[in-house]
Amino acid sequence: MHIGARSAHSTLRSLVTVLALAALMLAAAGCAKLQARDQLNKGVKAYKANKFEQAIEHFKNAIQLDQKLDIAKLYLATACAAQYVPGGENEENLRNANCAIEQFKKVMEAETTSRSNRMLSLKGLGSLYMNMKKFDEANGFFRKATELDPNDQYNFYSIAVIDWTQAFTARIALRTELGVKPDEPIKDKKACQGLKEKSSEKVEEGMKMLQRSIEIQKDYSDAMAYLNLLYRERADIQCDDPEARKADLALADEWVEKAKATMQAKLEKAKEQHGIVMPEKPTQ
Repeated sequence: MHIGARSAHSTLRSLVTVLALAALMLAAAGCAKLQARDQLNKGVKAYKANKFEQAIEHFKNAIQLDQKLDIAKLYLATACAAQYVPGGENEENLRNANCAIEQFKKVMEAETTSRSNRMLSLKGLGSLYMNMKKFDEANGFFRKATELDPNDQYNFYSIAVIDWTQAFTARIALRTELGVKPDEPIKDKKACQGLKEKSSEKVEEGMKMLQRSIEIQKDYSDAMAYLNLLYRERADIQCDDPEARKADLALADEWVEKAKATMQAKLEKAKEQHGIVMPEKPTQ
């Protein structure tokens, strides 16, 4: 046989070998992806049954088999977050929080992540940090979520809840320190002014966020209830203006009534559509 023919034949055999190996690798990859999907499905089943530890193991297995399976990372983050107990500082609890944070961030930062999965990750991080009382971090993630989707009322509402929580905590601490009764104004002008400087920006931002959430969803009764609460916060920092304090308390009462009326309207509508249903949790 001619040398050139032998060389070509040898090259052809090498090419066939390479292609065969590539086919085997693709088959193995395909098999791994099928196994990953199976582990994902088993994890979802365990998750829905509230068997979170089992679910976590299945999701970890799925990710190990297919590193690009973002939905498994999202489920793993959610399962870890479900295991987190707000306020608990023990090692296991913090491990669950860190697991959730790590996986949510991986999904959020991946180039292949869909817009909806990125939004779920931002909300998950915001909610988790809120439960951990890391309010600045929580605010930051919900703010990113408003930028990703300016028509999702929940994110604006969540920022307002954080603002109210911080303002309320500071106000109650001051009232307790001064021994002021719940229905009395803060008469110490210096202390009141200090609270105003600390909380007024959060109160105003919270009100703006709630107004935006109600613009998006007209019957958002939870947002109305928090507007009531924020007007009460603002009333307590109207240090030198008793009339402004009175006006804010009146507005707070109006929003309580609006929230109640909206909740009742939704309840009646639900009855018409589905029969008798349980009422919503009453507004505090």
